[in-house]
Amino acid sequence: MGPIRRIVTTNKPDNGEAVVMIDAATPYVMERKEAGVVSHGIWATTSAPAEAAGSKDRALDIKGIPPMPNGTVCRVVDFLPGVDDSKLDANHMMQGLGKDASTKGWKPRHHAMHRTKSVDYAIVLEGEIDMLLDTTEVHLKAGDILVQNATNHAWVNRGAKPCRICFVLVDAKD
Repeated sequence: MGPIRRIVTTNKPDNGEAVVMIDAATPYVMERKEAGVVSHGIWATTSAPAEAAGSKDRALDIKGIPPMPNGTVCRVVDFLPGVDDSKLDANHMMQGLGKDASTKGWKPRHHAMHRTKSVDYAIVLEGEIDMLLDTTEVHLKAGDILVQNATNHAWVNRGAKPCRICFVLVDAKD
């Protein structure tokens, strides 16, 4: 689907002038071929209120899927069509999230089922996708915006074209 251009602004420390700090394709790209997913790291914060000063590339603070405590993560994820994931373990995604992950007692209905302790804003930029919940599912298309409140879910692209979603995850109370 192509690279994601990040434009990050900051203020000069000497006079406060607003300037562009970064204007380039994000170099933080992680591909999970077995699941047909490509993730593009954009930005992260590690505290609330967030630190807005400085010249550090805060995408370096992205560690895994959920945000840091009191933090946020912004990433763009491409979900590729036609992936044969039938051989993946039903707990594939949950195992990758580590010991703090929880399905709240529900048996995963799909290998990509997972839950993060976060409020997630998912903005579908291109394509279409199905979001599976424990017993239901929702079809989303370009322009749809989903707010997810720490729910167990999975993303499944059953279409013929890739789907690109921008995610902003905000740490939340359980």
